[in-house]
Amino acid sequence: MKFRGLQFIIATGAAILLCSYVIHTSSISVKADSALGHEKDKLLVNILMKSLDNGHYQPKDVNDEFSKGAFNLYLERLDFSKRFLLAQDVEALRAYEFMIDDQLKAQDFTLFNKSWEVLQARMKESQAYYKEALAEPFDFSLNEEIELDEEKRDFAATRDELKDQWRKILKYQVLTRIHQMEEEQAEAREESDTATVDSFEVLEEKARKKVLKSQDRFFDRMMKWDQNDQMEVYVNSITNVFGPHTGYFAPKKKENFDISMSGQLEGIGAQLQEKDGYITVTRIVPGSASYRQGELEEKDKILKVAQEKGDPVDVTDMRLDDAVKLIRGKKGTIVRLTIKKISGVIKEIEITRDIVVLTETYAKSAIIEKKDGARVGYINLPKFYADFSKKGGRAAAEDVGKEIEKLKAENIDGIVLDLRGNGGGSLKDAVDMTGHFIDNGPVVQVKSRYSKPQIMGDRKAGTLYDGPLVVMLNHFSASASEILAAAIQDYDRGIIMGTTGSFGKGTVQRFMDLDRMVTSADQDYKPLGSLKVTTQKFYRINGGATQLRGVASDITMTDKFNEIELGEREQDFVMEWDEIKPAAYVKWQPPYNEKKVVEASEKRMKDNEVMQLVAENAVRLKDQREKTKVSLNYEEFTKEQNMLDEENETYKNLMKPIEGLEVLNLRADLETIEADTVTADLNEKWLKKLKKDVYLDEALNVIKDMKS
Repeated sequence: MKFRGLQFIIATGAAILLCSYVIHTSSISVKADSALGHEKDKLLVNILMKSLDNGHYQPKDVNDEFSKGAFNLYLERLDFSKRFLLAQDVEALRAYEFMIDDQLKAQDFTLFNKSWEVLQARMKESQAYYKEALAEPFDFSLNEEIELDEEKRDFAATRDELKDQWRKILKYQVLTRIHQMEEEQAEAREESDTATVDSFEVLEEKARKKVLKSQDRFFDRMMKWDQNDQMEVYVNSITNVFGPHTGYFAPKKKENFDISMSGQLEGIGAQLQEKDGYITVTRIVPGSASYRQGELEEKDKILKVAQEKGDPVDVTDMRLDDAVKLIRGKKGTIVRLTIKKISGVIKEIEITRDIVVLTETYAKSAIIEKKDGARVGYINLPKFYADFSKKGGRAAAEDVGKEIEKLKAENIDGIVLDLRGNGGGSLKDAVDMTGHFIDNGPVVQVKSRYSKPQIMGDRKAGTLYDGPLVVMLNHFSASASEILAAAIQDYDRGIIMGTTGSFGKGTVQRFMDLDRMVTSADQDYKPLGSLKVTTQKFYRINGGATQLRGVASDITMTDKFNEIELGEREQDFVMEWDEIKPAAYVKWQPPYNEKKVVEASEKRMKDNEVMQLVAENAVRLKDQREKTKVSLNYEEFTKEQNMLDEENETYKNLMKPIEGLEVLNLRADLETIEADTVTADLNEKWLKKLKKDVYLDEALNVIKDMKS
């Protein structure tokens, strides 16, 4: 079944290339009078489905297979932690597993209505479970454990089984709080002999009261969760079958999305995603408070949020927008985050809120050199920025061009372009920047659903820089970063150094204002919000898509995420890799033997002690991530946590200043850096960080081999 008959309209200027994104699994907020609500839902779903059928790059047949996918997404989001529904409830809902397509066509919401009714009933029952479990002290001498991975849990068969599952979850929460308070006491004792030390019994009671307070707040929020909020989950379970980057944004949600993309909001400067009940960090915004503080990383889960002097608020199971309200705040105020690292370590960090320091998002360069080594120009580019709001605004390609000119004046032996962590941005700047390193020719192919591939390329004859070039990538280098790196690789213009692969996002999304689809008869239902829909796909000039596969490195460098599945491939319903006809281009003829350069680098890294430890740490993190069962016995739990802390400490300071590595500012930049104390301080921290970068040290060695 296909939805036909509605003209696909995208407002001019509303087309936004999105290379770093936040997907909200609940991103519809239909606030309407009860009399209008049901009809508005019908109108909204009808417009969404017709728009997706007409406008998506790769539309879906809305059939039984589609229904199964949407049902599984909805069931997962309905009760991902398996704390409310019983197995019999799930079986009853499964009767509709292959009926979503028919219900969409008939504008029938039977599945939604029944799921809402059963969820409400089970949530009310669960209120009694947590109050009873927290009324008395837990017995931590028992040898029992809890499975923390919700996907490995089964739905409880009976109420008694569900009640016991609640008991274990709450016991775990109390246990983690006791452990944290004991660590705080130990730190206090080290600072002062007169510090108050509570007994285990006192700590247990305090921890139980805090968990009780947290659960009270949680259920207070959940009881305010209405039918319109649940409709958010249902509708996006349907739209997300079209792909992880396709979804609905109500007016307020779209505003929040724009703020997260701009990085201008006062706060911590991290892009967050709600997934499976956890607020997870997906990206650290360059120049932000988190970026400068340095402890918060991609993949960290935020468990609790506290203001400077307030009690922590548990944000597990909290809606993303509600959690963000706690995390955001005015410049200069402190927020305390309890985070769970990918290693399993739970720790509290403090971040002083601030606005994004825009200069930290811009391209900047330094000179990297070593005795008897190469003198290398290093360019760091956090994102492919472009200011379209005003004539003459800053653009990444132009800025990188200026940095290249300054570096050439310093008599460099080669250039390292660092795109690690660069989530993308302006496609035009990725194309123009590639042109700095190649003679005129194609850079990327962009294909729309109804048209032949459009070739975008460098039209200027000659190159700005024709010497040795290394481009650095990692797992979080995406979209525009992958386009530039792929072109450099296809032209054989330089060497790509990075992790096993880049992110692998090779699609383009555009926002569509749904109010433009509303007829004059339905004006009372406005505003409806926006649809983010995938409309194009990127292809390399060799014909292969960057989607899913990303860019494979010529020289692979191990990092701590090396053994963990990351990037586009970990999403649901991703678009597959494919290939089209290659563009016509002429390869560069490198003056060095690339095979020998790669082999020499691999040998050095194999013998490098720090890189060996990084590889060991990567395996350790994978093993820890797969150990999802945790003991609820106090002594065993404490032993496990202490072991995690010790292991984490062993690998914490792997990156130390590298002997003989010099990092210098360019002569042309010194006056600007020294004129401002904030700039000077940020610059000093940046240079110190580079001196510890073992990967950059190896890139310098590679440039030397390319120059030889």
